[in-house]
Amino acid sequence: MVGNVSGRGLNAAATMGQLRTVVRSLAAFDLAPDELLARLHDTALELAYERANLPLGDPLRREALTANCVYAVHDPLAGTCVMATAGRLAPVVVRPGHRVTVPDTPSGPCLGATEDAPFATAEFEVPPGSVLVFTSDPVVTDYLADSSPQLRSAAKYAERPLRDLCDAVVYALPDGLGAGDAAVIIARTRAFPESGFVTWRLEADRTSVATARRHARRQLADWGVDEETSFNTQLIVSELVTNAVRYGTPPIEVRLIHDRTLTCEVRDASPAAPHLRHAHVADEGGRGLFLTAQVAQSWGIRYSPTGKTVWTEQSLPDHGEQSLPDHH
Repeated sequence: MVGNVSGRGLNAAATMGQLRTVVRSLAAFDLAPDELLARLHDTALELAYERANLPLGDPLRREALTANCVYAVHDPLAGTCVMATAGRLAPVVVRPGHRVTVPDTPSGPCLGATEDAPFATAEFEVPPGSVLVFTSDPVVTDYLADSSPQLRSAAKYAERPLRDLCDAVVYALPDGLGAGDAAVIIARTRAFPESGFVTWRLEADRTSVATARRHARRQLADWGVDEETSFNTQLIVSELVTNAVRYGTPPIEVRLIHDRTLTCEVRDASPAAPHLRHAHVADEGGRGLFLTAQVAQSWGIRYSPTGKTVWTEQSLPDHGEQSLPDHH
């Protein structure tokens, strides 16, 4: 995510810090980019209202509060990027074949503006080795898309640190461009190894729980996962698949991702979300998600037009560096 806030100096920096904190909190809920920006917009409106109601003698009262930003999420397994924008910001995408494009993304209202238009998302493919350049000023974006030789040779930087490319891009900006203190963030996409994830589709019956647990046990052994993590993962798979079979809607899918952490995902077509609760001593059920939350490092629910995904993440004792997007 990258953006800018109206105004200058300490007050603008403080507002930017407030919005950044809200973004980090909302991102933990795995919200879609358009929904995250809609909630961030609500926060910006509240901050603008507070500013407008400061004492009459406070000079900050006369400064309008607005902000522009672009929020993007990269899926290394699907090779796609989904993003939404507040204002006219979009990344410059340099694909391995040196083709430079700016994704066509519907512009949402500026954060904090009184305009009450919905935010929209755009999804586009980003092949492995693509370079994405995010800037906080559309003037810089337009210049880079039209006439930057550094970006058109970005494929030559495939194995070099992104700092080199970022410095080359920033230092090559002409003095008369009027970019001011624009921020530039560069990311490179990497291919996720096919051996690092596996997916199973299950039938919507109780035998699927044992089937999923058996598949998981074999796959974790192939990955060399330690015994304790393997046991916990099988417990997680059992509980999440049980919930999907009992309360979800087919099709049901299980996906394990072996990377810097071990991720377990269970998807089904029902939008209804499970709730963590503390079961009473005499209750026969209601402990599945509680147990899952105890053994997982983190967990959450991700919604999509076709249903929901309940995911968990566990740390690995000895993890190697994997091929994830890097950025600067």
